[in-house]
Amino acid sequence: MDDVTVMTATWYAEFAELEARGVSPAYERLSQAVARDEEILTLLDTLPEPKRQPNLLFGAVRLLGGPVLDPDAFHRFVLANWAAVAEQMRGRATQTNEAGRCAVLLPVLAALPQPLALLEVGASAGLNLYPDRYAYRYGEHTVGSGAPVLECAATGMPLPSALPRVVWRAGLDLNPLDVTDPADLAWLDALIWPEHDHRRSRLRAAAAVLAAEPPLLRRGDLVDDLAALAAEAPADATLVVFHTAVLYQVPSARRAAFTEVVRALPGHWISVEAPEVLDFDVPGSWPRPGARHVLALDGKPLAWAGAHGQTMDWFG
Repeated sequence: MDDVTVMTATWYAEFAELEARGVSPAYERLSQAVARDEEILTLLDTLPEPKRQPNLLFGAVRLLGGPVLDPDAFHRFVLANWAAVAEQMRGRATQTNEAGRCAVLLPVLAALPQPLALLEVGASAGLNLYPDRYAYRYGEHTVGSGAPVLECAATGMPLPSALPRVVWRAGLDLNPLDVTDPADLAWLDALIWPEHDHRRSRLRAAAAVLAAEPPLLRRGDLVDDLAALAAEAPADATLVVFHTAVLYQVPSARRAAFTEVVRALPGHWISVEAPEVLDFDVPGSWPRPGARHVLALDGKPLAWAGAHGQTMDWFG
């Protein structure tokens, strides 16, 4: 393998070990297989580096009706249908819009001065803009009465007793998705991992909330267009700019520029990203499988969080 192929292989091997292990046996097997598959790796290396990521490949294959449970069948499908797979990968981005992440955001949102004006960066379809409409279950502790019910195993923190009061919500994305568009909803479904049927049900329930009250989604860049959209928020509400598993797709220079912009805004900044994305110095290592994200408020790390909002371990 040349150096580029080795880098791609390492990406898939690390995805298997750090992201999929203990969370999706199917994607763990598949990532391990791709990491050893020189034919698929060679094809992947014809794409721009950001387009070679595991979730994008697996989601594109699922969208096209291909198999992801059997690595051998996956290999044959990708080789036989590479033109179609590559077209999807070049034209799409991993816009996983997991409403379950609201369970990680809720304890921070509920503790901020109310009411709130929410602005999500990398909003995809905007499912995370409605934390006040869902219900939550933290073990035996429940909050809210809406649907879907978001479950999160949380430790080491006081649990919220009430939902936040949201008076304005807006999302910023390079390619906003519309849950009422069958093609957009199909892509969101394809990005859900194979065994996670509960997340598919959750997607449909959350999409119904948005269909009844469509969010304000603005097409734009997280650096160039953030301040202008933030200026539209009502002045008598607490502005909260937030993002979940977004910045890893942004080049480091733009990431730094975004950090400068968001810190200059009034209000608060909530991030849920892998620790290396924002160079966070956090205690120990992630406590559970899939809990590699760090919840932070205004740049201060507070908790380890599951990638899909399924767990939260407070240390802040």
